[in-house]
Amino acid sequence: MSATEQQEMTFLEHLEALRWHLVRSILAVALIAIGAFIFKDFIFSQILIAPKTPDFITNRTLCSLGNLLGIKALCINSEPFQLININMAGQFTTHIMVSFFVGIILAFPYLVFEMWRFISPALYDKEKKYARGGVFYVSILFLMGIVFAYFVIIPLSVHFLGSYSVSHEVINQINLISYITTVSSIALAAGLIFELPILIFVLSKLGLVTPEFLKKYRRHALVLVLALSAIITPPDVFSQILVAFPLMFLYEIGIRISRKIVAEQNTVISKSDVE
Repeated sequence: MSATEQQEMTFLEHLEALRWHLVRSILAVALIAIGAFIFKDFIFSQILIAPKTPDFITNRTLCSLGNLLGIKALCINSEPFQLININMAGQFTTHIMVSFFVGIILAFPYLVFEMWRFISPALYDKEKKYARGGVFYVSILFLMGIVFAYFVIIPLSVHFLGSYSVSHEVINQINLISYITTVSSIALAAGLIFELPILIFVLSKLGLVTPEFLKKYRRHALVLVLALSAIITPPDVFSQILVAFPLMFLYEIGIRISRKIVAEQNTVISKSDVE
């Protein structure tokens, strides 16, 4: 079907096209979720529960660095807390929830691709070029955020929240669903935060954000990032920098992207004035 024919589709035909894009997306998530459900031992023991154990690569690396620098606070998760289940169907429902979550994460690039296939017929050639590249960058940034969260933010957060105590009389025995929800929320939030350059790109295209605006509020962004890092990391400067640096790096990339977009728009305006 040509682009002209697609543009002449009726409202019901658009709904029919959208339906099949949604069906394929749901099918992709379901197939991956079924695979995750089958390999539950690997998903839970080797991936989800691993960040709270001393043998996890991040915990071992930070502890070795802490011993080298004489900073004991870097030995995180050296005394892992116990996970418990207090509901009859708790483990089963958690198993289903995790399988679905894994399906969404691993199918995310395909979901973005299906979204692009749906909207691409309505785009101009230049817009299609940006959108086609956007599918790649959105997927890569989201997965990078998940990886960063898993190897950096989650171990630090698990250590802080799992070891935090208001009194020595209170023992932490963390509910399984609480642990999984915390880990999943952090991973999803990081994946979305890493889309910051894409968000700045879109806002710059719409004229809502300029590089001058981003530079003006750079200090505010730094304070916000440092505050967030201080909340989720152990009380040492190294851990805070470890989390804050990538986030500020993304912010700086966003400034460069905004500058490039504004420069391109000014060039187009100048050519129009000459003509």
